[in-house]
Amino acid sequence: MRNTPAALKRLSDEQLVDQVKAGDTAAYGLLFERHRGKLLQMILHIIHDRAEAEDVVQEAFMKAYRSVHTFRGDAAFFTWLACIGVNTARNCLNSRKRRNISESAPADGGAFDDGSTDERTDSVTPEDLCACGQMVAIVGAAFDTMNREQRTAMSLHEVDGLSYQEIADAMGSPIGTVRSRISDARLAIAKRIEQANRVNARHLAAYARRPVGLS
Repeated sequence: MRNTPAALKRLSDEQLVDQVKAGDTAAYGLLFERHRGKLLQMILHIIHDRAEAEDVVQEAFMKAYRSVHTFRGDAAFFTWLACIGVNTARNCLNSRKRRNISESAPADGGAFDDGSTDERTDSVTPEDLCACGQMVAIVGAAFDTMNREQRTAMSLHEVDGLSYQEIADAMGSPIGTVRSRISDARLAIAKRIEQANRVNARHLAAYARRPVGLS
């Protein structure tokens, strides 16, 4: 007998995973609802294109569903999911890089081969879990340092996809204030990553200087 929707909502992630393993697709739908926004926010820090990031999130959830029987609870479900998402995002970036190089190659140059392979990193290693667990904790700690307005503006823009003007209207704030809040939120995340030595200093500086934009 399957749980009712109300009963499912009271279950922990691990209990929902057990339900999914038993064939309850509604339980996976709830996991998707719980974690889609958080995963998208992480992927957007890797792929600075919302449409591609959305595709990566969808693909990551499909991969996780296909591999859910391998989840043993050695880490939190979101950490395991985040690893799949990060690996999928890296594959996306590698494919984009190879595509760009191929398109820029001379027409008569023949097939281009950069020696790389299209890795399908569906599996998650203990090292992946450790690294992703640290990253999840770092981003979470960064959000803890933000005030409510910064968290709200960041979420509305990077998760819900609202424009700066739409956020300004929703929050009743000037558009310049919205830009400032989002910029401060990004810098808070960058600072936490820098403190944890999780990324190359050059990449960190590029992220911190990323323009807020005019959308």
